[in-house]
Amino acid sequence: MKDKTIILTTLNDAWAEPNSIFDLFLESFEIGSNTKWLLKHLVVICLDKKAYARCLASHPHCYQLYTQGANFTSEAAFMSSEYLDMMWRRIRFLSSILDGGYNFVFTDTDIMWLRDPFPQFYSNADFQIACDFFNGDSYSVNNFPNGGFTYVKSNHRTIKFYKFWYFSRKVYPKKHDQDVLNKIKFDRFLTQIGLKMRFLDTLYFGGFCQASKDFNQVCTMHANCCVGLENKVNDLKILLQVWRKYMSLPPNTTATPQLSWTVPQNCSTSFQRLGKHS
Repeated sequence: MKDKTIILTTLNDAWAEPNSIFDLFLESFEIGSNTKWLLKHLVVICLDKKAYARCLASHPHCYQLYTQGANFTSEAAFMSSEYLDMMWRRIRFLSSILDGGYNFVFTDTDIMWLRDPFPQFYSNADFQIACDFFNGDSYSVNNFPNGGFTYVKSNHRTIKFYKFWYFSRKVYPKKHDQDVLNKIKFDRFLTQIGLKMRFLDTLYFGGFCQASKDFNQVCTMHANCCVGLENKVNDLKILLQVWRKYMSLPPNTTATPQLSWTVPQNCSTSFQRLGKHS
């Protein structure tokens, strides 16, 4: 974009399979409210050759990220060593984006873009992040952030912060980036560098953990609190069906009492069984 902002997502072969997550992700931009134009600013970071080939078949901006000795092709089980490696490789890559002077919106591919989110971002924040559960105060570090959706401006504060975040993986071994963020968000270092952190309201940036209750304001919906690729695909398909019904309503409709999210379904049972966020 004119201000050097790019939209980034990461993709591996498992999530790029036909009729899987990536197809739904791109479809959400096509059917969302004022979201189609954002596709020209979306860069898909592909973690393996198959994902790169599949990306090129459906999107113009694909980048293959090579990691020596790593294999990110298959679905990585939540909290497996492959999953952790993939999450920390992502943080290191995003750090390099900031080093290059680019602002970014990072989005997991299991997030549906239903409305242009930029009007709902805080103008005075360096780092803003979505939440699994939002407590009503965007400044409160007691929120439960989700690293699957962030808007970060490139400056000396965020560059230092991402390097600190990546380094902290050694302090908290066998934890993923989100768990480590939950530790370091209280650290005095963030105050010392003057990082302006805000947490995004689930009214606009919802998910299966805590869904947005307002169809007229929701921007994104995340298949969080959900374990398993098939469960995510099933419920995201249902979510997009509900969204299409909303988009087909007359343009002056201000209330949607006849519409409600009918998800999570499979995701709900997967979460109860494992008791983990994903």
